[in-house]
Amino acid sequence: MADPSSYRPRPGEIPDTPGVYRFRDEHRRVIYVGKAKSLRQRLANYFQDLAHLHPRTRTMVTTAASVEWTVVSTEVEALQLEYSWIKEYDPRFNVKYRDDKSYPYLAVTMNEEFPRVQVMRGHKKKGVRYFGPYGHAWAIRDTVDLLLRVFPVRTCSTGVFKNAARTGRPCLLGYIGKCSAPCVGRITPDDHWDLADEFCDFMAGRTGTYLRRLERQMADAAEEMEYERAARLRDDIGALKKAMEKSAVVLADATDADLIAVAEDELEAAVQIFHVRGGRVRGQRGWVTDKVEEITTGALVEHALQQLYGEESGDAVPKEVLVPALPDPVEPVQQWLTERRGSGVSLRIPQRGDKKALMETVQRNAQQALVLHKTKRASDLTTRSRALEEIAEALVLDSAPLRIECYDISHLQGDDVVASMVVFEDGLARKSEYRRFQIKGFEGQDDVRSMHEVITRRFRRYLAEKEKTGEWADGESLTDGGQHADGAQHPGGEQHVGGDSGPGGQAAAPDDGEALTHGPALKDDDGRPKRFAYPPQLVVVDGGQPQVAAAQRALDELGIDDIAVCGLAKRLEEVWLPREDDPVVLPRTSEGLYLLQRVRDEAHRFAITYQRTKRAKRFRAGPLDDVPGLGETRKQALIKHFGSVKRLRAATIDQICEVPGIGRKTAETVAVALAGATPAGPAVNTATGEIMDDDDGAPETTADAPGEPVSAGTPDERRGQER
Repeated sequence: MADPSSYRPRPGEIPDTPGVYRFRDEHRRVIYVGKAKSLRQRLANYFQDLAHLHPRTRTMVTTAASVEWTVVSTEVEALQLEYSWIKEYDPRFNVKYRDDKSYPYLAVTMNEEFPRVQVMRGHKKKGVRYFGPYGHAWAIRDTVDLLLRVFPVRTCSTGVFKNAARTGRPCLLGYIGKCSAPCVGRITPDDHWDLADEFCDFMAGRTGTYLRRLERQMADAAEEMEYERAARLRDDIGALKKAMEKSAVVLADATDADLIAVAEDELEAAVQIFHVRGGRVRGQRGWVTDKVEEITTGALVEHALQQLYGEESGDAVPKEVLVPALPDPVEPVQQWLTERRGSGVSLRIPQRGDKKALMETVQRNAQQALVLHKTKRASDLTTRSRALEEIAEALVLDSAPLRIECYDISHLQGDDVVASMVVFEDGLARKSEYRRFQIKGFEGQDDVRSMHEVITRRFRRYLAEKEKTGEWADGESLTDGGQHADGAQHPGGEQHVGGDSGPGGQAAAPDDGEALTHGPALKDDDGRPKRFAYPPQLVVVDGGQPQVAAAQRALDELGIDDIAVCGLAKRLEEVWLPREDDPVVLPRTSEGLYLLQRVRDEAHRFAITYQRTKRAKRFRAGPLDDVPGLGETRKQALIKHFGSVKRLRAATIDQICEVPGIGRKTAETVAVALAGATPAGPAVNTATGEIMDDDDGAPETTADAPGEPVSAGTPDERRGQER
């Protein structure tokens, strides 16, 4: 725990101008970002007597080891920079509103040739119009089903759309009149785009125009005695009105506004937002946050506005934002919102009438959300705290292991050997800290040796970071050789994975040997989370005595003696400790055992997912992958032209040149590569044992369905060989 006076800036060093400041911990990680109209006055508040500080502010300043600041010209620039840094660094002590769920939106992909109406979650995409958020996805689908009678916009996926275009037959919605069937040319792209634009206008609240137009058309049809057409229009009007009834009118003047309410206590705050468009509630969402420091309601509102509109622009920012308290000062926030929208935005507190009554409703929702959250979290916190205490007691640790890392090895009969590292902090998975490894130090199946390699590589990086940040004691150096008894140089292969739902990791890291010689190619001054910079209190390995011994040996060779190690064996769920002949047996009802099982199972899931991904990529590899300069587009063109690699291998250079985009030099390269490649074995029907000829409907590789070698045994048997 640091003394704030040890890093307090000297008098006169801090400028008396607007700016943004950052507190960093001993690992150079940014732990708090704030803005100020006067940096000198604001920072002086942090360096007063600790007894006068809010408890959480006291924790922050004693965790920090340094403070730095950036001067800006205006308070609006400070607001923008503060939001950018909070998003970039994810500081642990900042107010961060967390959605209590992943809200679904009704999205119209206006960036496509044939716009599609669908349910979307997650980050918003450019060129897509969003409506909502909604409480439930089924509410969106019910609304869309009603509106498709009047606005028959495409709702099918890309695959269904292309298949219908290829066969010339629309899907069921096209036959029953709920899709205009642009896939088969019943409507031109421009007319379909206009139809989607009308759908968006209706969803945006401009409903009167379409209702009056349909009513006029219905009257004209009845006057001309086209009663069937008039009946259809009557039903369309009924469908639109029914869709409108799903969102009741709350503001009679057709206002576009967002209403934000805050419910808070000393420790937490809940925020509820109602999105009103055209006088109707079009969406609702809620956030909850910990109050890291003593903060006013106006400051909570300011952070909520940053979270809500930080990545929005145009009509996504309404003309009017109603709040329970105004930020201090309010002018920079209002100017920032105006810049986001591109026109004036009114930020105010409702005083009377319908808007004040609706704000009271939003406030009641916020209060209920806070009560529900506290009820759930109280139970959850109690359980997790008990689990960590039980683990500390069973393993004879000095304190509860707030950060636990678990490692697992996965392979299929010795091929594609990989490892995973998952991280749990305060008993919860922290997926942004997950890592995965390729075992490249040796070939074959050896879980013990693999575990030793992974632990060595992970903590060698930690020591390298420790040395780089100046925490290494007594002038010792990683390059001296004293800390690395094995002297091994293991190839790299670590990958940083920001959660499983995101793209598959960053590029592989440099070799460990290179990192030791030249220093790791990791940033240390920007505060971003580093790959291996933070040590755990407990290392858990998936396995028994041999794996635990390998992990402990790796730590001993690196000179690390302040990290506990244990293993969890699957068969009897026994906890093994280094240099102990007998396991620690936790009761089956123990919360500590349950937490260790969750950590171990998550590491196993993460490892086997990565291993299957690598195996699938290897199986999909073909002889064309090794042809230099041949990209994916031209590979598919070759396969589509010849039908299979077998036929391509038998083709002459002149025949290969007939493929569009393939020149003679490329054709010669392809012919040489295929001539030197070993032909794949014949495909086998595993059910009958029949050998299927490549020309009889089982091509080696096609553009739509890449071939995959068939391994012996049933799928269940093959899964049983995975670890």
